[in-house]
Amino acid sequence: MRIETCYFCSSRIYPGHGIQFVRNDCKIFKFCRSKCHAAFKKKKNPRKVKWTKAYRKTVGKDLAVDPSFEFEKRRNIPLKYNRELWQNAIDAIKKVETIKQKRQNLHIMQRLRKGRELEQERDIKEVQRDLSLIRSPAAGLKERKKLEQTEQEEMQESNDEQEQQEMEVN
Repeated sequence: MRIETCYFCSSRIYPGHGIQFVRNDCKIFKFCRSKCHAAFKKKKNPRKVKWTKAYRKTVGKDLAVDPSFEFEKRRNIPLKYNRELWQNAIDAIKKVETIKQKRQNLHIMQRLRKGRELEQERDIKEVQRDLSLIRSPAAGLKERKKLEQTEQEEMQESNDEQEQQEMEVN
């Protein structure tokens, strides 16, 4: 059982599904559904159509460069069936799949972290810009009164000191 990939959107095509288009030069195009086939016939570019994997990779939403993608390449070399070789291949496929999943999750988390940092910066700028709307005018009255009282006390102390100095001079 061979699982093909769609020429347009890169999704999986299981046996008995999809459409196959053969061009005059004998090149074979396989499509998962009529949506992909119609887009191909309209000469749409998969890198500009937002729902394709090619678009997600070009925009940076999906992991594009990873050595584990090398295992997905199609190999047309016939091998003699060997149960041990087959079991090793299945185990390797499972390991590669877990590694790929971890790397993709890490890539997603890094993208989310960057977005969260930008959002925090934007929020801080907005709060600083509109601080007058947030803080009420009466919020600092107690602090202002305390400052004014301390200033008055300092002024009185300095006046008292000046008077004492004048008395001593006289």
